[in-house]
Amino acid sequence: MEAIISNLLTRFERGALSRRQLIQGLAMLAASSEAQAQDPALKAAKIDHVSIQVTDLPASVAFYQKMFGLTVVGEDKPNEIVRLGIGKTLVSLHHKKPTGLVDHFAIGVEKFNKDAVTRSLTERGAVPEDNLDAGFHIKDPEGISVQIVGA
Repeated sequence: MEAIISNLLTRFERGALSRRQLIQGLAMLAASSEAQAQDPALKAAKIDHVSIQVTDLPASVAFYQKMFGLTVVGEDKPNEIVRLGIGKTLVSLHHKKPTGLVDHFAIGVEKFNKDAVTRSLTERGAVPEDNLDAGFHIKDPEGISVQIVGA
């Protein structure tokens, strides 16, 4: 945050920002910081993985191994899911119809706590659904499934 404030001040001192723009920038930064501080249960840290529904699971696994050097880091054989990555899952392939769809993507949040996340999601109007093995799923306005897991 210090770097952002320093950048704003430098731009103001050089005449690249008006006083009004400087104040607006600082106000937006403060509001953003305050919003994050109010609910640490849902502070996004990264995209955790993407899940893709596929027709031919072995062919898809081979593709990601050949093209990107990913290795199998986990499997859920009963549900026909193979997780690929380098130490951590990056792509999850799910043999499920309809195919060719991104089934969901996962956002990793800092300091994940199941009870705090459930409470925070519910307060924001979401309906969290437990996942097979980690975190929760909620639907975005377009109906896309967003999984929330620990970062």
